Amino acid sequence: MSETSQIPGGPSEATADPLPDRPSPEGARRPALADKILPVGIFVFAAGVTGIALTFDKALPAFVGSGMQPRAFPIFLMIVIAILNLFLTRETFRTPPEPRAPLEPMTWITIALMAMFAIVSTLADMMLALGITIFAKCMLWGERRVWVALLLAVLTPVTILLFFDLVLEVRFPRGWLTNHYYG
Repeated sequence: MSETSQIPGGPSEATADPLPDRPSPEGARRPALADKILPVGIFVFAAGVTGIALTFDKALPAFVGSGMQPRAFPIFLMIVIAILNLFLTRETFRTPPEPRAPLEPMTWITIALMAMFAIVSTLADMMLALGITIFAKCMLWGERRVWVALLLAVLTPVTILLFFDLVLEVRFPRGWLTNHYYG
């Protein structure tokens, strides 16, 4: 390496790419199929939720006054998501992300636990599903003290149930445990 290439403003710096984070045209990366499908999926989701929200009945003025109708918030939220998705799409095609490593097994197990939560909360009880899921995730993610995982699995659903019932006055769907609580 010559001395001139190490001097600031020397020949090597003058020929350097002014935007080093962007790939050169001859070696440009292209977005992977998943990088193209994700924005399309987000647009389809936003359109679907907006379509569902448009079917909501108008609330009586006694409930909402002259304020926002129940369908206004989901539609507003989907418009924001669609706008942000446009930025995501633009950036994906401008500078495609590097190929990602496959997901680790712990990620797939966590996804399976979320599916189990949905099934147990539908078939048995939401608080029971929450407790089981919290305990399983604690153990999966490395908690070695079983009593800590059990304590968290019991206290979290109880706290949530009491907060929603006593403070917010919102009831959860009835199930095995909530039937005993609600009487």
